[in-house]
Amino acid sequence: MNQPATKPVKRDAAASKRRILKAALAEFAAHGHAGARIDTIAERAAVSKPMIYSYFGDKEELYKAALRESYVQIRQGERKLKLEDLSPEEAVRELVDFTLRHFVSKPWFISMLNTENLLGGDAIRQIGDVAEIQSPLIESIRQFLQRGVAAGHIREGVDPVELYITIASLCYFPVSNKHTLRAVFKVPIDEEWLDQRAAMISDMLTCYLRRPGQETS
Repeated sequence: MNQPATKPVKRDAAASKRRILKAALAEFAAHGHAGARIDTIAERAAVSKPMIYSYFGDKEELYKAALRESYVQIRQGERKLKLEDLSPEEAVRELVDFTLRHFVSKPWFISMLNTENLLGGDAIRQIGDVAEIQSPLIESIRQFLQRGVAAGHIREGVDPVELYITIASLCYFPVSNKHTLRAVFKVPIDEEWLDQRAAMISDMLTCYLRRPGQETS
């Protein structure tokens, strides 16, 4: 009696790519560009090395894909905030809190940025759509700033890019330097401290953004 033909297992390429990128982010963040090993990434992602090369090419291309993914993920999280629908002060506080928490919960993001800057930013310049990935965030910031200016609450002339750079900078330092801050200044860098830090950053920025002569609410 003939046995029924076994249906071939359909490969889920999208799921495999997601696992590879997740494993690559962890490996590149932990060991840098030079120290990362494709063997380890393949093992973590439960795929073969040939599959990685088939999807992404060589190690350099996989690194660029992982770097791009690190930006995609933070921008996806920011879009969920719907900053363009919030008041300027609410938007700033939401963005500060999200940014600080993202840096804490996704430590590979800071590690990837550090690695890429040590490499001189060569890979990021080769990612063709990097500007498009950032543009929705900048447009959302521009919108809530414009509404604040029109309502007479926000000073004119604030560049949305410069505002985001300031937010990212203030959130970046206490996370990227948490070990030295604990050792030198004995700060806990725990949940309560992070909450206080987010509130302090937001207070400083909303004070800066407030139109001169505007009363504190």
